[in-house]
Amino acid sequence: MTMLVDFLCRFGFGLALGLVLTPAGLVPPGFFRVNLLVVMGLGTFAALLAHGALPGTTWLFPALAATVAWMGSVLWLAHRKTAGLVACGLAGLAMALGAWGAAAVVPGGGAHGGWGVMPTALRSLLSGAVIGLTVHAMLLGHWYLNAPGMSVEALRRVIDVALVAWLTQVVVSVADWQMAAATGGASSVSATVSALLSLRWLAGLAGLPVLLWMSRKTLDIPNTQSATGILYVACLAAIVGELAGQLLAASG
Repeated sequence: MTMLVDFLCRFGFGLALGLVLTPAGLVPPGFFRVNLLVVMGLGTFAALLAHGALPGTTWLFPALAATVAWMGSVLWLAHRKTAGLVACGLAGLAMALGAWGAAAVVPGGGAHGGWGVMPTALRSLLSGAVIGLTVHAMLLGHWYLNAPGMSVEALRRVIDVALVAWLTQVVVSVADWQMAAATGGASSVSATVSALLSLRWLAGLAGLPVLLWMSRKTLDIPNTQSATGILYVACLAAIVGELAGQLLAASG
């Protein structure tokens, strides 16, 4: 249950981050309003689960995120772009704090089960960014059905940001595991851990960028529907890869 709360908070953080980085001048306010309601749903679910599963007041952070996200959706309904973007940022911050609180009580959550030494906060931010930005790109691609005249440049920018998040995570992960190996943290590998590592790399760290790049190249046609279809698969790869990473963290 704690891992689910952690995942929901990371996911919500990434979606809110995607909204902050989306060019408001190219995308209709309705997209921001609807997707803030998605963040609100994730925050509400995480708060309900955390209230009974996590010690202390960690549940307050996703609850606060849900409240701010709802207020932000109202602001976007009123076309208050600046205030709406601030609400997106605050909701993302609250979700990040919730993820850090949840990760702190997961067994091995602070050290990736012997497979890394990077701070939990950095792991949560990068993991949430990869998941959230990928799903955010898919949702934006789907929005072209509602606004067919929307500039393709908006989706192209979001995919670029998702690729940057992926690249940053790869660099940090490689450095992390090298540091762990140097300190003897990865001396023994069980069959389960080996399988999780393979899934982590194949889906989240190797397969995801290929799918993101394919969707970006599809926009050169341009064909937003086909790009969105590829992004659906990319979302699955990102979620599977990050869940494998969380299981690795708890396996220690």
